[in-house]
Amino acid sequence: QVQFVESGGGLVQAGDSLRLSCAASGRTFSRHAVGWFRQPPGKAREFVAAITWGDGNTMYADSAKGRFTISRDNAKKTVYLQTDNLKLEDTAIYTCATSTLITTWLKSYYFWGQGTQVTVSS
Repeated sequence: QVQFVESGGGLVQAGDSLRLSCAASGRTFSRHAVGWFRQPPGKAREFVAAITWGDGNTMYADSAKGRFTISRDNAKKTVYLQTDNLKLEDTAIYTCATSTLITTWLKSYYFWGQGTQVTVSS
């Protein structure tokens, strides 16, 4: 079993940046992926980005392309989400989870963390 702890969220202004962290404890597998998802207020959880532990293969939602960058540090068992040029619509709870394959499909992911709040103000 793997546990995830997210951190790095906060209250920022539009155009600012944040680096979110997703620290894993327990056994990880090189072919498995870690995905970042977000849930805006009153809306469903949605895929943001994912990365595999082994070869670092990445996948992004269209809304994240060009502004967000996912990376991982295998030695620290941590996955990062660099979020740049934040917009009001990026306000959400950001959560990470793992999957046996890299995919945008929410139901493939499990061992969800508690999330970190990102609030973007104008």
